[in-house]
Formats: sequence, structure tokens, C-alpha cells
Amino acid sequence: MVERNLFIFLIGFLVAGLLSPLVLSLCKKLKARQTILHYVKEHEAKNGTPTMGGLIFILACALVCFCFLWQDFTLGIITLSVMLAYGFLGFLDDFLKIHFKQNLGLKAYQKIIGQVGIAIIIALFAYRSDLVGTSIFIPFTSLRVDLGVWIIPFIVFVYLAVVNSVNLLDGLDGLCSGVSFVYLISFAAIMLIYSNIPQTNFNEWQNLMQICFAMAGCLLAYFILNCYPAKIFMGDTGSLALGGLITTLAVFTGLELYIPIIGFVYVITAVSDIIQVLHYKRTKKRIFLMAPLHHHFQKKGVNESKIVTIYIISTMIICLLTITLILYFGGIV
Repeated sequence: MVERNLFIFLIGFLVAGLLSPLVLSLCKKLKARQTILHYVKEHEAKNGTPTMGGLIFILACALVCFCFLWQDFTLGIITLSVMLAYGFLGFLDDFLKIHFKQNLGLKAYQKIIGQVGIAIIIALFAYRSDLVGTSIFIPFTSLRVDLGVWIIPFIVFVYLAVVNSVNLLDGLDGLCSGVSFVYLISFAAIMLIYSNIPQTNFNEWQNLMQICFAMAGCLLAYFILNCYPAKIFMGDTGSLALGGLITTLAVFTGLELYIPIIGFVYVITAVSDIIQVLHYKRTKKRIFLMAPLHHHFQKKGVNESKIVTIYIISTMIICLLTITLILYFGGIV
């Protein structure tokens, strides 16, 4: 099993690596370039950088997984379909930005309607399916809490929170791709630990783990183009697809409560943005120089690459600590 996952990780890396120059060339040819907001002075040099680079890891991951998913792949196929659905929503947003040569694509309410619509479909499926069910794991234990019908609004909330948090994190070169790479590898490890608990279908979980490793390999290849100075941005095409994938993996395994733990960086990104907006509306003053938090650090003069490195290392430390606590105090293995 370990060998198979490692093989899929390497195949994902190779396929994404082969697609990278093709997608980059296509984006340049179609003039799919990013328009930088006028008030983000630190990013003025990035204006015109090709975008929609998320197509690299979306297409590569889908291709690899459709080739290597084995028996009992219902949850795996749905997970990939959700990734593609959110990716299409992001593609529409990027297309409008490129077409009108501005940084505003779909209106906020249009994005929310699309996100909620997809989330409701998956929530209803989870509620009615014996493969998923209505219970979630309590972190660091093998205990579950049955939410009953409340699993539906809970899942919708998780989708909205995670998808938009991942989207907000995509603000510096290599930040979202680097953090998400570490997150997916760690989440796969947590899934492996929990797979020792009797599950509805062990093979379904194996396929979900393979998707984790496939996407991690694809993201690593994409990171080579996306790290500072970025040759291409993932755009909403990539960030929404990535958020949708991360959420679906957690929902289908009942491990949703691990997202704010090993995905702590996602949390502080979203919370800092929410705090900034709410405080400004109330007082017309800002808490941070610019939100989300990584932009505040950049305004303070911290080098972009240093911020990205700190975020990635912080995610690694939190993930390793979480896995250690599960192994030694969770009583699962």
C-alpha cells in the first residue's frame, strides 16, 4: 500500500511536470494574465503574470487518479468530480477577470451561490449514503459524534469555510501550493492511522489516500513554477478546486475537525480577513496594515519568500505534532 501511494505520488509529479510547460505556453498564447489590484504596490511587478495555472495540477491529478483508482471507487470519483466542479466555478471567475482585464470576476454572491450549490449536493449525498454517514471523528480519538440531520448544514459550512480560506491563502508566490502540499501529505498520514478502525469500505479510503498523494505530487511539480518569482499563478481555477478537494476528503472520512488543526494556516488567513472587514465596517479603522495576515507581514517589510517559508514550516510542525499526538495518545493504533 505504501509503495503504491509513493508510486502514485511520483506519477502525479511527472504528469504535472510534463503538463506545466504546455499549460504555461497555452496561457501565454491566450493572454491569460493576472491583473494586480492597484493598491497592492508590492505586487506591481507581477502584473501580467500568466494565471489559471491550477489547470496543471487539476488535470494531472484527475488523469492520474482515473487511471489508478481501484475497486470500490465511488467516493474517489465523486471527490474528483467535486474538485472539477469547484475548479470550473473558479475558471469562470478567472475568465471574466481576463476578458475584462480587471481583478473582479464573478460577483461575491455569484461565487457563494455556486459554492453552496455544490456543497448542498455533497451534504445530501453524505447524509443519505452508507459510505459516508452522519458521524464525525473527535480529534485524537476513535470516538465519533453522530450529527444526524445536522450533518447537512455542518458540511455546507465546512465547504464555505475551507474553500474560501484556501482561496484567500493564494496571495504570495508558492504560499497556497506549498502549504497545501504539506497539508495533503499529513492528512493522508492521518487517514492511514484512522484506517485501522473498522470502516464501511476500506478500499474507498485507500482510493481517497491515493488522491491525496496524487495531488501532493502534482502540487510539488506546480510549486516549481509557482515559487518566487512565480512564472504562473493558480488563479481561482486552482484555489477553489484545491479547497473543494481538501474539504471533500475530510467530509468523506469524517475527519472534518482535523482541518482547523493541521490547516491552522488556512484558519488564521480567513480569520484575519474577517476581523479586518468587521472592524473596519464598525470603526473605519484597520487592525492589520492589509489583510489577510500574510499581506500584513509583507507591508511590515518581511520578504515574501521568508513569509512563505515560515508558513510552510509552521504547517509542517503543526502537522507533525498532530500526528505524534494521535499515535501516542489517541489509542487508535
